Amino acid sequence: MTLYTRQHTTKTEKVFGGEIISLRLDTLVHPNGEQTTREVVEHNGGVVIACQPSADQVILINQYRYPMDEELIELPAGRIDQNEDPFLAAKRELAEETGYEAASWQELAQMYSAPGFCNELLYLYKATDLKFVGKNLDPDEETEVLIVSLTEAWHLVQSGRIRDAKTIAGLGLLRQ
Repeated sequence: MTLYTRQHTTKTEKVFGGEIISLRLDTLVHPNGEQTTREVVEHNGGVVIACQPSADQVILINQYRYPMDEELIELPAGRIDQNEDPFLAAKRELAEETGYEAASWQELAQMYSAPGFCNELLYLYKATDLKFVGKNLDPDEETEVLIVSLTEAWHLVQSGRIRDAKTIAGLGLLRQ
């Protein structure tokens, strides 16, 4: 069996270019001659921070998410600016969204958010040894900081209150 690969792409058309995402339409030809198209959302990538004030606690944020028109409980996270180092983005996002800075950092994982249609790569970090310095939110952001036990956070996952995939993955890695 031969899989579709990038080398089978015969045409790429940029359909939309926005501030956060771009959309392209690729035409591919399979080795058997069949032609198909793929819609690809391009994204600079993002960071997710599993921030722990203590070994049995985690910081979550509650924030309104426009696409779902509801408040979601998530790990602090944010987008990587063009050509920005992911670790520096993680430090920036943690301070912006929670008001904390961390002295100790560890990269836990890299994961694709939705590989069926998007190239966004998320970098998941664990942050400890915290110091509160005050929030510095973007003008369009508003967050409520929640400090909960890991057990309580996992109950929020099991009850369906936390439905954000990057948060579920991050909490799962912390529970190891």
